[in-house]
Amino acid sequence: MELEKVFTVHVKILETFELRNTEDDSVVMITFTGDVTGKYFEGIVLNGGVDTQVIGKGGDRHSLSARYMLQGEDFTGQSCEIYIENNGNINKKLKSSLFRTSPTIITNSTALSFLNSDILVGEGKATDTGLDIIIYRVSTS
Repeated sequence: MELEKVFTVHVKILETFELRNTEDDSVVMITFTGDVTGKYFEGIVLNGGVDTQVIGKGGDRHSLSARYMLQGEDFTGQSCEIYIENNGNINKKLKSSLFRTSPTIITNSTALSFLNSDILVGEGKATDTGLDIIIYRVSTS
């Protein structure tokens, strides 16, 4: 099994909203935009992207669920949109990244239609300017 990089989402955080709870789970909602680079797609993150994080009372759990829409061009030069639902968990044991996710993608690009059904893996990495989300496709060849 190999991972092939599909594209990288360069996240630009806009606003953060917090619900702090001393008795139970807490919630953080982060709105964001950004741009996307990669061999299969180049474009932008449309306004309205949000990452919702639920943090367990004792800090033992930290899940994330992000939903956002991309607009740009696929590798054939055709205009298209991509919707991403990205769910995962923060894992303090990871050395090379902050978290891993299981993205689900829906696109109207014929050339990228393989993303609608391929097994995908996401990885979040801190950068000097914020956060990069790298989306990989799993290749079993």
